[in-house]
Amino acid sequence: MDHPPISGGNMSGPLPTPSLHTTRLRLRAFDDTDANDLFALHSSAHVLRYWDAPPWSERVRAENFITACRRMAQEGTGARLAVDRSSDGAFIGWCSLTRWNPDYRSASLGYCFDDAAWGHGYATEAARALLRWAFDTLDLNRVQAETDTRNLASARVLEKLGFVREGTLREDCVVDGEVSDSWVYGLIRREWPSSAPVPAR
Repeated sequence: MDHPPISGGNMSGPLPTPSLHTTRLRLRAFDDTDANDLFALHSSAHVLRYWDAPPWSERVRAENFITACRRMAQEGTGARLAVDRSSDGAFIGWCSLTRWNPDYRSASLGYCFDDAAWGHGYATEAARALLRWAFDTLDLNRVQAETDTRNLASARVLEKLGFVREGTLREDCVVDGEVSDSWVYGLIRREWPSSAPVPAR
């Protein structure tokens, strides 16, 4: 899940959105032409089954999302990157580090991928590249992530990245009348396997 900012942030200046490459993926800044793909992703009830907000019903939400990404970079509070598959250039999702707090040297990881891209290790590969950039560029000490306790696939992604499950937020989300719990995960700099290669799977 990718919760909105609650505090902190670096308001001193912009944070250039990086362009990152892995074995199979390209992570880049969002462009206006991504709106249709982004809307298709976030309007899918299946993709957002365990999300902390209902699926989008209006395309303008995609345009607002892209604007918010640019604002985040301009305000220096984090980075949200579109993820393309290198083999065919297809947009398959996004990955983000938000709530960057330079005083606490902390940030939050989030991601969302199209269901056709599930099961191929893309989320792990993209997130590892973004984390490597963030630890090097933002001098992070801690990254936090949260996922619905029913979303075992997302939990596996975080654990592959070295995150440790630290606790449960009981009934912290209510979406369309359905109450759900979330697991809280944390990754500390000293536990980050910085020398680990970006895996193909």
